[in-house]
Amino acid sequence: MSATPGTDHDTARHALLTMWTIRRFEEAVDDLFARGLMHGTMHLSIGQEASATGACLALRTDDAITSTHRGHGHCIAKGADLTRMMAELLAKETGYCRGRGGSMHIADTATGNLGANGIVAGGIPIAAGAALAFKMRAEDRVVACFFGDGAANEGAFHEAVNLAAIWKLPVVFICENNKYGMSFSTEKSFAIENISERAAAYGIPGTTVDGNDLDEVYGAVSAAVDRARAGEGPTLVENVTYRWKGHSKSDKNLYRTKEEIAEWRAKDPILRFEARVKESGLLTEEEVQLIRTQAMEDMRAAVREANAAPDADPSDLLDAVFARA
Repeated sequence: MSATPGTDHDTARHALLTMWTIRRFEEAVDDLFARGLMHGTMHLSIGQEASATGACLALRTDDAITSTHRGHGHCIAKGADLTRMMAELLAKETGYCRGRGGSMHIADTATGNLGANGIVAGGIPIAAGAALAFKMRAEDRVVACFFGDGAANEGAFHEAVNLAAIWKLPVVFICENNKYGMSFSTEKSFAIENISERAAAYGIPGTTVDGNDLDEVYGAVSAAVDRARAGEGPTLVENVTYRWKGHSKSDKNLYRTKEEIAEWRAKDPILRFEARVKESGLLTEEEVQLIRTQAMEDMRAAVREANAAPDADPSDLLDAVFARA
């Protein structure tokens, strides 16, 4: 989309629906795990919805993304089917990976989603590789690479960004700085104020924005996408945001204060955008309520349909691992 979310009616409606859909989907997943109806593990991005939504709004359908272990929002914002996503988490045959991958390994090449990744920083070199392929094939496509603050301290980050800079690859590196790598604060893991400052070492632009401000995210990523598409190479965009929940379902959140969490919950990116579009007259209160209702109904339908799907069949579990004799 080319219109700014905060100034165009249809774009604003789409963006708000996307953010509410991400929120309701993850709340449902949280509830299903708590009730013992979903197994394995999961990592929620509740509180970070503006980052995924704003970034993916800046992309075309044929552009690609690489995601992370905290990737539900990225998948939904890029156009994933809710029922297939829910089916994957419920280990159903109709899931994106036939119930084999679960929360951390959803991929959907039809929407340009090259895959979530359970390895911290694992998607960064994949994004650089995909961008190299686009450039070698002279395809007018860009890759948006999502990763967390913790990944910025992995070797894969430095290697991939360096190569992308040298070869001027069409990739946008999007660091979702939610302040904690598992339980380790960024205040203790970085000697710089902004992670985007690292861009200077590779000779590329770096910018830090309020990751809870949908328009700021959209603006920064749009500029980076335009630059990449013009053959000028990568940009490092840092979206400063916050995850309300713990690192994963087993995280008891003992390293943060209730006051800190409450402070960030008051910066809810969805409510901020709602307030902005209502105040400007872009969307009415009635339209906002209809969007909320639609997101809830879509999520409930996804849960019902996914639950009704057949379970993944363990008899062919290794079919995609070993070649038949």
